[in-house]
Amino acid sequence: MLPVHPTRRDFLKTASAATLAALASRAPQTFGAELEKIAPTADTVIVLWMAGGMAHTETFDPKRYAPFEKGMDPQRVLSTFPSIPTAIDGVKFSEGLEKTAAVMDRGTLIRTSTAADLGFILHSRHQFHWHTGYVPPQSVAAPHIGAVIARTLGARDPAIPPFINIGQRFDLGEAEELKAFTTAGFLGSEAGPFNVPFPHDAARAVRPPEGMTPGRFEDRNRFYKRLLEASPIGQHGSAFQRESLVRSMDNAHRLLSSPAGKAFDLSLEPAESVARYVPAGFDPSKLNTAKQNRDGDYEAGTIGRFGLGCLLARRLAEVGARFIEVTTEYIPFLNWDTHENGHARLVNMKKMIDAPIAQLVLDLEERGLLDRTLVVLASEFSRDMMIEGREGSKVREQARVPDRIEAPLHYGMHRHFTEAGSVLMFGGGVKRGHVHGTTADERPCKAITDPVVIEDLHATIYEAVGISPKLAYTVEERPFYVTHDGRGKAVRSLFARG
Repeated sequence: MLPVHPTRRDFLKTASAATLAALASRAPQTFGAELEKIAPTADTVIVLWMAGGMAHTETFDPKRYAPFEKGMDPQRVLSTFPSIPTAIDGVKFSEGLEKTAAVMDRGTLIRTSTAADLGFILHSRHQFHWHTGYVPPQSVAAPHIGAVIARTLGARDPAIPPFINIGQRFDLGEAEELKAFTTAGFLGSEAGPFNVPFPHDAARAVRPPEGMTPGRFEDRNRFYKRLLEASPIGQHGSAFQRESLVRSMDNAHRLLSSPAGKAFDLSLEPAESVARYVPAGFDPSKLNTAKQNRDGDYEAGTIGRFGLGCLLARRLAEVGARFIEVTTEYIPFLNWDTHENGHARLVNMKKMIDAPIAQLVLDLEERGLLDRTLVVLASEFSRDMMIEGREGSKVREQARVPDRIEAPLHYGMHRHFTEAGSVLMFGGGVKRGHVHGTTADERPCKAITDPVVIEDLHATIYEAVGISPKLAYTVEERPFYVTHDGRGKAVRSLFARG
């Protein structure tokens, strides 16, 4: 077990041990062939990941609005934005999400997603839990939900990677912690993510390196495969892991020579289509930056990157990708990680996400893809001005809130809140214009009816694609279930079929 107050170093140690265990493992076998057969309502899943902790009361579940006043009591602050109407009668969002509000008649809003109580809150641990369904540490490398879907269902098109991860870099911030769950784990390399940190550069990822002739690339690929196949067992993991790596290389090579690879090239998208996904003032020359100043202002390129990721996700769904995740990117103290200046930060985060979310839904619908594509927007937990974790929890406070708010710097949601959060779902067989669950109107704004825990949310996603939540893979001679211990229960009331 982790210490009571786990550190990043503790997390990395346990993640590294699990990785070594995965490398030594044999081929995992499915367990539970007798399970109930589930008719899928979706062929593709797109996760829009609001990395860093998206405050539900500032986005999709607004509460009483308290405009900034110098000297105000922070206890008064539940929402720092006024509410706006949505396409669902009587349902409100917060200001700045007008375009997403206009398409909510196409989807379902879960207002009662609850995060686990993991003690001292680390973003990387909660993100690990959300993406794998398991709390670290684990004795084996737990696979990402995208890898489970990729391995269980296989590729929809053999030329397109079944699991594509867009928008997250692994060379800054808590990179190693993010790598610990952005993996196929014991399922093998071929089910792992095809990482595209910069969507505008995605086409480069499916071409041979610049300056390398096709013949030289072919020779290098053959040489590396021979070297891998001739190496002693254990040098590159177990025989299964090595064979999986060879298959993943074959898949990558197939992509390089396939016409389907053009889906990665955003330069082929009409300019007017691109403009619907990125904000006014978008500057593509600044796309490789992630700068944000103390006042929460972003360079235009940073804002546009998520929008281009959503556009890329739509193009990949069109050509047969199985699972796609697009992230606003987790960087400590940036984006949704609002430990100060929360209101100003969220003004810009809404500029980043509002148009792309709505346009993705509309584009999928126009192309006849929405019914078979499940779009899920989620975050690892929510935020509150006053409460860290959950009401009455005794964990270390991680944000300073003064007795009186004297400056905009302290106006907004700064602390981590785990007792409620919002999840949006579109397409893939879920109901249209539906709201699930209610939260309290006064602090703590927690789930009071129909809470949805992580394993049940995962079970719902799995049910949409036809996977039983009780399915398990045998690894190290014991079952590893796709939901924690097979306990996940799909929230079937979310589906149009009942």
